[in-house]
Amino acid sequence: MTDWLQIHRGTAPLVVSFPHTGTEIPAKVAAQVVSPWLARKDADWWIEQLYDFAPSLGATTVRTAVSRTVIDVNRDPSGASLYPGQATTELCPTTTFDGEPLYRAGGPDAAEIERRRVEYFDPYHAALRGELDRLLALHGKVVLYEAHSIRSVIPRLFEGELPNFNIGANAGRSCARELTAAVEAACDASPFNRVTNGRFKGGWTTRHYGQPGQGVHAIQMELACRGYMDEPPGPPSPDNWPTPYEAARASAMRAALIDVLNACLDFAKQ
Repeated sequence: MTDWLQIHRGTAPLVVSFPHTGTEIPAKVAAQVVSPWLARKDADWWIEQLYDFAPSLGATTVRTAVSRTVIDVNRDPSGASLYPGQATTELCPTTTFDGEPLYRAGGPDAAEIERRRVEYFDPYHAALRGELDRLLALHGKVVLYEAHSIRSVIPRLFEGELPNFNIGANAGRSCARELTAAVEAACDASPFNRVTNGRFKGGWTTRHYGQPGQGVHAIQMELACRGYMDEPPGPPSPDNWPTPYEAARASAMRAALIDVLNACLDFAKQ
């Protein structure tokens, strides 16, 4: 196992994937980007801390410590867009969510993208597939939960303010309806608002692994950051983003997420 690929193995029928919490940028890439802050700006900030209770539930966790700017392990490795006709970022992003260029002189060429895919993307997904297969052999059914977050207001990507909970089930194809309903019920019992299969329907990982007929039920949760951390009132800058993780601020969201993961476990054990 490499230092950047972090796996905790549990025995419950639940895998929690953290594809975008990483902030590490290898020196070769760091030398090419506009700034380290810009290259880390769109990380899923503090999500691994928000969900640090998951191992106590028996869940397996898989996390990359490498920044999504290096390679986004939740994008189609073929380069196909997950949201045709809508703004998004690539397998090796060349812009931020706000459209700012990440590289001083263009982006990585095809050979560099392939190098990063082999070094980072392939091992991440080999680990994810291995953990899913291990738990399938134990239980016959397993839930893959994709843990994400994003700033609440990004006009280039969506209109208005994003709901707190954004559930993605690939329009009902990546998991049984009963799992989606259980996660929705846990969200609706909280003080936060939610939408299902809205702007975020699930990334490549949810769509690729979600095969209910084969026992893998995949669901994505995209959290609006304001539910667990302060967001600046205007555009983020190196002076105001990211804000620190504060346990007191995050406590209500964390309580709701404990209910969400328990709902996933209850479904998987049925």
